[in-house]
Amino acid sequence: MEFGSGDYTYTYADGWLKTPPGWVWGWIPAVACDSRDRVFVYSRSQHPLAVFDRDGNFVETWGQGVLAPMCAHGLFIDGDDNVYCVDVTNHAIFKFDRSGKLVMTLGTPGQPGARDGDPFNKPTDLAVTSTGELIVSDGYGNAKVHRYSADGRLLRSWGERGKGPGQFSISHCARVDRLDRIWLCDRENNRIQIFDLNGVFLGERTGLLRPNSVFFDPRADVAYVAELGRRISVWTLDGVMLAEWGGAAQSERPGEFRGGPHGLWVDSRGDLYAGEVELGVEGRMHKYVRTTM
Repeated sequence: MEFGSGDYTYTYADGWLKTPPGWVWGWIPAVACDSRDRVFVYSRSQHPLAVFDRDGNFVETWGQGVLAPMCAHGLFIDGDDNVYCVDVTNHAIFKFDRSGKLVMTLGTPGQPGARDGDPFNKPTDLAVTSTGELIVSDGYGNAKVHRYSADGRLLRSWGERGKGPGQFSISHCARVDRLDRIWLCDRENNRIQIFDLNGVFLGERTGLLRPNSVFFDPRADVAYVAELGRRISVWTLDGVMLAEWGGAAQSERPGEFRGGPHGLWVDSRGDLYAGEVELGVEGRMHKYVRTTM
């Protein structure tokens, strides 16, 4: 079955993920690929961070003794293959190096910020700028974006609850484009807001179905968006839609959504991976193989 259109057409890899015997997936809020196209699946299960090869074969698990079973939310892998896990319930972010060693913790695990707006209160996601700074969306308990130095010093925070520029109704995911502009999924306002690194509002993208996550294709000025309204869409950075699929009623058909895509990533070959969540139902991992370039 094909999805998308034009240069962004995909076939669905049904049954791609080979789940180890006895495993039960909870929600799968996030997925990311490293430079070797290994696929990191971050789930609310007894195996929070699991690594698979691009053919879906299990490789290993990471974060034992660090990552709590039911706290997964955001995931990001930088250009050096450092892996950042955003633990929403524990109010913390964990950075692992490319070998799986814990090298940094942001926040105090199990303890929210002392005051409203202080980092973190149920943070949602993270991205890395071209200079190695960290941009954190802190969006379930707070309505904030935080900018950190590469070594974990808080540099700046902005945001408040509301519907105007620089206001959020669930600051759900931060990503940084090649111009070091911050794209912030303002989920319940059905938009993505764009800021410079100092928090100056630059614009917004509307017409979205509760955007959960963004991925920027490093080979083209293209943004992929996972939307909780059961849609994946592909856009130019100027806001022109190139392709979409989903957006309809719940579906059990392969490649369609009964819940909503929550996190997504694209590997070096252009194949797209998406994790799906739905209340009361085991999560699903989707893989879409790109057939046009």
